Amino acid sequence: MKVLDRIENQLGKKVSEATNEEIYVGLLKLVNQMAECKSGNNAKKKLYYISAEFLIGKLLSNNLINLGIYDEVREELKKAGKDLCEIEEFENEPSLGNGGLGRLAACFLDSIATLGLNGDGVGLNYHFGLFKQVFKNNTQTTMPDAWISDNNWLNKTDITYNIKFKDKNVVSRMYDINVTGYNNQTNKLHLFDIEGIDEHIIEEGIGFDKNQIDKNLTLFLYPDDSDEAGRILRIYQQYFLVSSAAQLIIDECISKGSNLKDLNEYAVIQINDTHPTMVIPELIRLLCERGLEMDEAIEVVKKTCAYTNHTILAEALEKWPMEYLKKAVPQLIPIIEVLDNKIRRKYSNEKLYIIDCVERVHMAHIDIHYSFSVNGVASLHTDILQNEELNEFYKIYPDKFNNKTNGITFRRWLLKSNKQLTNYIEQLIGDEFKKDSFELKKLLEYMNDENALKKLLEIKAEKKAELKDYILKEQGIEVDENSIFDIQVKRLHEYKRQQLNMLFVIKKYLDIKNGDKPSTPITVIFGAKAAPAYVIAQDIIHAILCLQQIVNNDNDVNKYLKVVMIENYNVTRAEKLIPACDISEQISLASKEASGTGNMKFMLNGAITLGTEDGANVEIHQLVGDDNIYIFGDSSDVVVERYKNGDYIAREYYEKNNDIKKIVDFIVCENMLKVGNKERLERLKNELINKDWFMTFPDFDEYVQVREKAYKDYENRLLWSKKMLINIANAGYFSSDRTIEEYNREIWNV
Repeated sequence: MKVLDRIENQLGKKVSEATNEEIYVGLLKLVNQMAECKSGNNAKKKLYYISAEFLIGKLLSNNLINLGIYDEVREELKKAGKDLCEIEEFENEPSLGNGGLGRLAACFLDSIATLGLNGDGVGLNYHFGLFKQVFKNNTQTTMPDAWISDNNWLNKTDITYNIKFKDKNVVSRMYDINVTGYNNQTNKLHLFDIEGIDEHIIEEGIGFDKNQIDKNLTLFLYPDDSDEAGRILRIYQQYFLVSSAAQLIIDECISKGSNLKDLNEYAVIQINDTHPTMVIPELIRLLCERGLEMDEAIEVVKKTCAYTNHTILAEALEKWPMEYLKKAVPQLIPIIEVLDNKIRRKYSNEKLYIIDCVERVHMAHIDIHYSFSVNGVASLHTDILQNEELNEFYKIYPDKFNNKTNGITFRRWLLKSNKQLTNYIEQLIGDEFKKDSFELKKLLEYMNDENALKKLLEIKAEKKAELKDYILKEQGIEVDENSIFDIQVKRLHEYKRQQLNMLFVIKKYLDIKNGDKPSTPITVIFGAKAAPAYVIAQDIIHAILCLQQIVNNDNDVNKYLKVVMIENYNVTRAEKLIPACDISEQISLASKEASGTGNMKFMLNGAITLGTEDGANVEIHQLVGDDNIYIFGDSSDVVVERYKNGDYIAREYYEKNNDIKKIVDFIVCENMLKVGNKERLERLKNELINKDWFMTFPDFDEYVQVREKAYKDYENRLLWSKKMLINIANAGYFSSDRTIEEYNREIWNV
């Protein structure tokens, strides 16, 4: 029976007579039915991938592709006078994640199912995600990002657990989202929600009473932690996640025959960053409740848990005051103290202790001591962890440390996001690349084929025209599809250095005003959210939005330069931006970006990386060679040494470099102050001059030089297309299928 026949049976009418919303609901139900038919791998051992966020994006098209029916559905709908793209508009993007951490987790789940491994994700069912970003008066404002409608991908289960805090008990309910693998099985993303959630307690914007734990626990991802109530709420939230997860894991393992002393033969728990760290003491607590001795329980858990480190930023390695833990989860305190005492008895080095001298619990230290594997997520990142940031731990646990370079679900970022490029690659090399990304290497046979290179340029032009229409429709900004699309989209954080990009835009604006006009127009596109408590990050967004207004309204300049800040950047918008990109800005301070995955998505779609030798840029550089990437900036060794010596003084650069001084002063010039907020702009200028913690000034001159070289090289269209092809051909290494194969072979063994 044809797919649409099955939908018509559900609807009781012809598809041609149904509304797009009715068809969407019919497809959602059909996809879930087909996914359930492929459910499960019942192997003895199972992976539980626990993460605070899963940025899964819209699921309809991705599931249709993975189930192998996308083309059939699209064509049948077309014959009935319907457009699948229009039908997809009825799907809300799940607000379950935010940045690279969450997107990576989503990619991993896809690959785990694609490879047929027995493994599920475990997270929380946030009702409003991080927030919906709305620009008002050139400033980021925040609104709840509601996504749970009557028709969504959540499947309510009968599984509930009692979660005990110090002063209250709550009930957690499990919801499942089907995770379809490409031409393979269906796994699950288990999302826990609080039974007593009350969306009505939200006040203006995303404000709410942080003390009403039994009503607010799953409202938002990463609640504002600028006050004590917010920080304690995060502890409640994290414990709610791990206690639910630990109880689920124990129940499932017992049902398979585990006596809990052999838990590691039935389960492996991957702790994604430090947010789920409390699963270690909680699992120990639950095992002791079920009859294991403390030492025995600790050894069992140590053999069951593995930890992925995603950062070397000290502020991102969570450290919770003991007093906060006592207020929320006092039952864990005796266990954490035992874990700490074991380390103190063995080592005299205070840097290794779990509880420090000011009574803070270092969550990463729990993970490292009481797991069997600690991995970084790119070769440079892992080297820095082993040789610098976690060197004291590496010296005592050299066998625990390993590298697993991140990857992406290339089917979403190619097959779904860029059908034109997918179809052309299939014409050239067949369709095996859809399953085995390393097949993309065959494209290198066409690196000197003029027809193939011209076709790549045509496809890129088509995607740029689509993005132009989207930006005009969504934000009312008209851009030139024949301009260079230079894009930086990622979480707004000073270490990712959107401020460096912004300084270049100011320089370019001033150059054009002085008559130095580029041969090809340039469109600089940003997209980013800043955490509500992160003031400087919001100041950077404000300055970019002010620049957008000034540049785009200046008739002397706007024919040559446009600035666009994409509002509420998310997966859906990424799927439109990434295929249209010419130059991919990956300009974090060397040594600070663990990996990055946006760089991989851009590369796969034929964008050329302009970046520092940081994170996975290092591996991209190794794969594509010097001629097909634009590298600038101080090395990670230089940066690390500069931090050690504390000898970087931003003001010296500002006072000695006239270009830098002129550009930084522009931030508070009359034109900026007319459209901006004086306090915000002055604070940003002062931050750059007096601190510049992520060292934009030392890299600035070379950044300008290399970026201008990329613009000049763009003029030779065939040579540029050759660079595109070489990047696409080498992107196969960055498939999350490869990453997951390595995790399974070297860590999980499921």
